[in-house]
Amino acid sequence: MKNRLKQYKRALLTSLFGILIVAIPLEKSCAQSANKDIKDLGLTPPMGWNSWNWFGKRDINDKVVREVIDAMTTEGLKNAGYTYVIIDGGWRDKKLGPNGKLLPHPVKFPNGIKVLADYAHSKGLKLGLHTVPGTQDCGGDPVGGYGNEEVQIKQFVDWGIDFIKLDKCKFSGGWNEELLKDIYLKWGDIIKRSNRDIILNISAYEFRDWNPKISQMSRTTYDIAAKITGGASFDYVEKVKNFLSVMAIAEQNNQSAKYAGPGYWNDPDMLVTGEQGLTLEEQKSHFALWCIMSSPLFLGNDPRQMTMNEKDIILNKFAIQINQDPTEQGTLIKDNGDTEIWAKKLKNGNVAVLFLNRSDSVNDIELDLASIGFSSKVRIFDVYEKKDLGRFSKSVSKKLKSRSGLFVIVGK
Repeated sequence: MKNRLKQYKRALLTSLFGILIVAIPLEKSCAQSANKDIKDLGLTPPMGWNSWNWFGKRDINDKVVREVIDAMTTEGLKNAGYTYVIIDGGWRDKKLGPNGKLLPHPVKFPNGIKVLADYAHSKGLKLGLHTVPGTQDCGGDPVGGYGNEEVQIKQFVDWGIDFIKLDKCKFSGGWNEELLKDIYLKWGDIIKRSNRDIILNISAYEFRDWNPKISQMSRTTYDIAAKITGGASFDYVEKVKNFLSVMAIAEQNNQSAKYAGPGYWNDPDMLVTGEQGLTLEEQKSHFALWCIMSSPLFLGNDPRQMTMNEKDIILNKFAIQINQDPTEQGTLIKDNGDTEIWAKKLKNGNVAVLFLNRSDSVNDIELDLASIGFSSKVRIFDVYEKKDLGRFSKSVSKKLKSRSGLFVIVGK
């Protein structure tokens, strides 16, 4: 009986995904190939960790980064696909060096950045940095890349950097769209000519139609509310200007869905899983949304101290495979105000679906199966519970608790 049950489960997973779930291939050589087309670096949404949401600018340092790198290898994050370690604000000194060179913070990063890149590479991970293309960083320090692009990108190449988050921040005299485009295109061109495989993450707070031409991922919104800004929120208007809820971010990111695909992905900002203000159910819906939207998955937590509940969410192989399926960016397909349905077509013909109840009360949500391309009986598989929910014809109706979701795969 037990053997028959195992065979059934194996057949179910094979049917739903086309192949059995396995660890996503991660161990690309850290030796970088010359002249590779930039889009090859983003055939699937990049995955990793970013320091900002948890540590901000003040609390990040060499010791923390090394401990995070270690935790990502020992806690299963690397094996799940999270391979980029991004140091956001806080790694730079408050001034530039000779010829416009960037200087690592002398106290927090006394050994420089190359040693950290080498350490990440030795663990099978990659290192990235936050930098700014204007005249000042977001805090006003005069450390911008304007006029220093060649010098600073050469530093990144020499240090062994694999990812650059290019954050719009400040420009003396103010930004305009022509200037913004010219500067970002300049960065993209120099990076491409550097002969090093570096992902460029455009962080200019909204989508522009030139973003996919020069980058593998670009921000579509302002910052997500997180631990560092006073706490994350799922779905309400925040008191702090420009820090957005999970759902506000998702709504804006949805508007640029048609531009996403292998080589370029819309970036709705880092994840706020962990102890950052969301309930467990809200975290599950948040992660499901980012997977449905084929978003780059960059954790904003502390990998050194994760709860089992958080690990169950962010290490879920089914959810990650949905995210990494390079078909499209999933979209909002049904909006009844308090309830929504989001869906993403998968390459094997199945469809990932998120039933979402945004209200403060219990709600029924119904999906017409014809609306996602099914005219015959289908099987429903629960992504988080990892179990078959049975067969359904014509429609699926589910009752959901307040501020919660149901993340499923629909297939024949």
